[in-house]
Amino acid sequence: MLSGTFSARAYSFFDTLAWIAGLNLLWIVFTLMGGGILGAGPATAAAQILVRKRARGEAAPLVRGFAAGYTRNFGRANILALPVMAVSVALALNWNYFSAGRGLFAQLMAAGIFVAAIFLAGAACYVFPLYARYELPLRQYLLTSSRFAVRHLAGTVILLFVTAAAAYASAALPGLIPFFSIGAWLFLTGWLCDRFFTANDESVAEALAVEPDGRAALQGASTA
Repeated sequence: MLSGTFSARAYSFFDTLAWIAGLNLLWIVFTLMGGGILGAGPATAAAQILVRKRARGEAAPLVRGFAAGYTRNFGRANILALPVMAVSVALALNWNYFSAGRGLFAQLMAAGIFVAAIFLAGAACYVFPLYARYELPLRQYLLTSSRFAVRHLAGTVILLFVTAAAAYASAALPGLIPFFSIGAWLFLTGWLCDRFFTANDESVAEALAVEPDGRAALQGASTA
């Protein structure tokens, strides 16, 4: 019995590693197909859709599913991704400028920009998992991700830690990037976000209890 359980777990582990490696390769290939800037958003959307399906135990062909998700969401995903990229570039340029200054004002500005960048990174981690799970107007995804990041700080800290760990591992071992780094980050953040959203939905459903005066009260932040 123990041997069978161990074999099943080992098979599941290595199957997941192979799946992550395939996801990593597909993300790079399809991002390059879109010229980098225009390919990253659709590739991320396609990846998170597949991660959500895998998290739910749904069998989906990796290559065909990725290609379909990339094509189907090309325009909408770019509308989501390009503003985030533009703000990220602006924050990076401004931080480089002010961090080089020696005055108090420059250092305060650099610190403020750094805090804003951390907030942006936390909110950005939710955007495409949210997109993969819920049907919302496009303008609502960024707003809802920002609100969720603030109201669920523990989850946001976990996502930032995963992001920092992936970035550190990639910097220390660049050879991981073509094989695992991006795919592992996409898988872990997508899997975690799916759990966070599920817990939030359950909490909201419980909060929709009828009060004594007959009105329903919604407590917490619903992402649906």
